[in-house]
Amino acid sequence: MLPFSAAADRNKDVVLETLRPILANRTKVLEIGSGNGQHAVHVTNALPHITWQCSDLPDNVPGIAERLKQDGNDRTPAPIALDVASPPWPLPAPDGPEAFDAIFTANTLHIMSFEHVEEFFARAGEVLCTQDGALCVYGPLKYGGAFTTESNAAFDVQLKSWNPVSGIRDFEELDALAQNTGLTFAVDHAMPANNQLVVWER
Repeated sequence: MLPFSAAADRNKDVVLETLRPILANRTKVLEIGSGNGQHAVHVTNALPHITWQCSDLPDNVPGIAERLKQDGNDRTPAPIALDVASPPWPLPAPDGPEAFDAIFTANTLHIMSFEHVEEFFARAGEVLCTQDGALCVYGPLKYGGAFTTESNAAFDVQLKSWNPVSGIRDFEELDALAQNTGLTFAVDHAMPANNQLVVWER
C-alpha cells in the first residue's frame, strides 16, 4: 500500500488554488520534504506547465518513488534525497537555465529543529532561481511570539513532547532568515486548519 497523508488529501485543493497564481509564470518547482508525493501529483495534474521535483530524507524516497510510479506523469521526475543539514545540495545553479524558480515545503519547519530551519533557508537561498524565484512555506505559525489559536498552542506542546527541538515557528524569525538569503516577503495566506502559506520572492 502506498504511503498516504489524510491531511495532504484534505488540503490539496486549497493549496493548489493558492499556488495557482504564484506558479502562473513559473515552471519548475522543488519540494522539500515531499512526504509521499501527493502534492506533486495533484498540482502537476492541474497545471500542465509545471514540473515538480520531489525530495525528502533518504528513507522516505522509496515511498515517494512508488507514488510517482503509480500516479505521476512526465513532469514528476524521480524523487531525490536531500537533507537540509547536508550541504551543498546537488542541484542546478540558481543562475542557470535549469534553475528552480519555485521552492515549496509543507508541514516541515515545525518538525525539524530551529538549527535545521536555518539550514533550510540557507539552502533555499543557494538554489532558488536568481530571477523571480519564489519560496512557499505552508504550515502553522506564531506571530510576535503568540499562537493564532488555542489549538495551535496545544499542538506546539504535543510537538515538543514528541521531540523537544520541534515547535511552531515565529513568522518574524522566518522572515529574518529569508531576508538574510536575499528574499523579500510577498504574501501570507490564511489557510484551513489554522495553517498559513507564506511566500517570499527574489
